[in-house]
Amino acid sequence: MALTELWERYSFYGLQGILSFYLLYETTDGGLALDPAVAAGIVGAYGGAVYLSQILGAWMGDRLVSPRNMVLYGAAVITAGHVILAFAPGLTGLGVGLVCIVLGTGALKTNITSIVGFVLDQDQDERHRDAGFSYFYMAINIGAVAGPLTSGLIQNELGFHYGFGLAAIGMGAALVQYLASMKHLPERARTVDNPLPAKHRPLVVLAAVALLAAVGAAVATRLLRAENLSTVVTVAALVTAAAYFLTMTTSPAVSGDERRRVLGYLPLFLASGVYFGFLFQKFTAISILITERIDLHIGGWKFPVAWITTVSPLALVLIIPLVARMWSTLGERQPGPVTKVAIGLTQIGCAYLFLLLISEATGHADIPLLLILVFMMAAGSSEVFVGPIGLSLATRIGPRKFRSQMVGLNFLTLALGSSLAGLLGQLFTVIDNTSYLAITAMCGIGIGLALFAARRPVQQLLETGSEH
Repeated sequence: MALTELWERYSFYGLQGILSFYLLYETTDGGLALDPAVAAGIVGAYGGAVYLSQILGAWMGDRLVSPRNMVLYGAAVITAGHVILAFAPGLTGLGVGLVCIVLGTGALKTNITSIVGFVLDQDQDERHRDAGFSYFYMAINIGAVAGPLTSGLIQNELGFHYGFGLAAIGMGAALVQYLASMKHLPERARTVDNPLPAKHRPLVVLAAVALLAAVGAAVATRLLRAENLSTVVTVAALVTAAAYFLTMTTSPAVSGDERRRVLGYLPLFLASGVYFGFLFQKFTAISILITERIDLHIGGWKFPVAWITTVSPLALVLIIPLVARMWSTLGERQPGPVTKVAIGLTQIGCAYLFLLLISEATGHADIPLLLILVFMMAAGSSEVFVGPIGLSLATRIGPRKFRSQMVGLNFLTLALGSSLAGLLGQLFTVIDNTSYLAITAMCGIGIGLALFAARRPVQQLLETGSEH
């Protein structure tokens, strides 16, 4: 599973590493020359939609199709999306390709994470779960590093569509890897936990048709357009999260202890959503900053622009083994998940404070490439305290009848963060850099400290009914 996820992330981040610059660059440089605010909105909405669609994938994995098959179908659709991006030029090819990737990733991501949870359920020592998910998260981020490194180099030397084509090859490798490993999956991966009664299935089809018709009408009447995509996805993420929290806390199939654990997850959900909003600005506000204030030329060679954002997951890959070993060594003495998320938020706030200081120190001159790389390292390494912890919590505290959907709810933090990053990128284009970076830094540090102060009551809710 880790290798399949590695290749899927290779293709996803290989695309995302160059997507912002494809939208921002002039047509003479192979880009689409979109307005920066529009580009930030599209990138933020795309990232948000990718993770928002995973709620639908999680529901289908619980009610209609086994997680094993959902992963297979999703991988095939993602592969098709990357191929379209590689060969179809302009906004039409971009739109069709991104929609395929959104739908395919929705089918794949939560279900493959649930399968990893099924595998780790066979280990009776719960203390190993955070470490196990940290190594799974490392595989994700190895793909997140290798993808932009290679696609960024190809884009730099040959052009954007060659970079998209390399991402298609990576996704094809993920599909082959998964087909080879399917027969070794646990039995739970082959079954539908809570099958939908046959009499309700026509209603699902009607709802899907109605949703597609509504989206088509919104696009045709320009109620839905590039400028407001991030806003629409942010609202959709919040409404969907509220619906899921309400469903799981009121369902008669959820016990009292399970209900309290879900309520304990609520502040972590909101804090993690804000955290990822700050982290994913590397694809929106920070990408705009790079195009405006970073000189990429080193002698006669141009540093691949996608490599800058790659430093973020690279720092995470390098630090994860050290932190995972530390969690395993500390055992029950390690800080709780609430404290870990608080540390992550505070660290990324400090990273933006560093960026504020170097931006002020350089004035209107270019920011040295080395310093923006240091910022990326500081911001990216903070994810070790948030990302794997959320995955581990979702598979551990989720109500049994809603296990896959709890994983989907956790991925909604990424949907919220991605679309929020789009909104923040649009804000970046209308206010001065000093104010923007100061607000971001203060919010990160302030929310992190507030979460740390509230760690004991939140942790008590998360541990309700737990023996560990």
